[in-house]
Amino acid sequence: MVKEQIPILVALDVSEARVAIELAKAVEPHVGGFKVGLELLTGPGPTTIAALSELGLPVFVDAKLHDIPHTVNRAARNLGALGARWVTAHALGGTDMLAAAVSGLAEGSGGHQSGIVAISVLTSSTGADLAATGINGSPGRQVARLSRVAAEAGVEGVVCSVKELGDVAQVAPDLLKVTPGIRSAEDDRDDQARVASASEAVRRGADWLVIGRPITRADDPVAAAASLAAEVRRSAE
Repeated sequence: MVKEQIPILVALDVSEARVAIELAKAVEPHVGGFKVGLELLTGPGPTTIAALSELGLPVFVDAKLHDIPHTVNRAARNLGALGARWVTAHALGGTDMLAAAVSGLAEGSGGHQSGIVAISVLTSSTGADLAATGINGSPGRQVARLSRVAAEAGVEGVVCSVKELGDVAQVAPDLLKVTPGIRSAEDDRDDQARVASASEAVRRGADWLVIGRPITRADDPVAAAASLAAEVRRSAE
């Protein structure tokens, strides 16, 4: 029997591989995949990817690659060889860098399905944050600019907040849309600036929802994951 695909990638933002794998096994019936971020990559290391991929769900490696094309190509290739289904790279790196990531990941994956997902504007950033770095315009305008760059480079998707899903759909409708910053009205925003609920994300057209602390810091992570999965199903009907 084929498992129903639930478009939730649970962000395993913990410091120990053992904790990450135990948590992944516990919530696996209620999610569609796992996110490995910088905390795991710089702690236990990239081999955590291989361990998680053995659970049978896709692994989203949020490496946020941003370097010269050659270096990014090699890094993406290594992550693909470990079993990454998706790898993130900053769209600000430009078309050549993103294209190098795409080719590196494909080579490392050895024919297995894989794709680069371009980071547009972090969900912790505001318009004032962008202006302070010399980027004029709203987050939505910048997301649209970077989505065009990403599409030209041949990536599979883009990461954006729920608020900018419409901007991506207008300029690059074929890109997979991945949305972090998922919070309910009762949740703390933590360090996120542009947030939305899981149901709003689905209604606005998100393909995948990256959800971390609302699950991993809940008193009962399994119950929290199940509740979010039910919310996503209702919103998709």
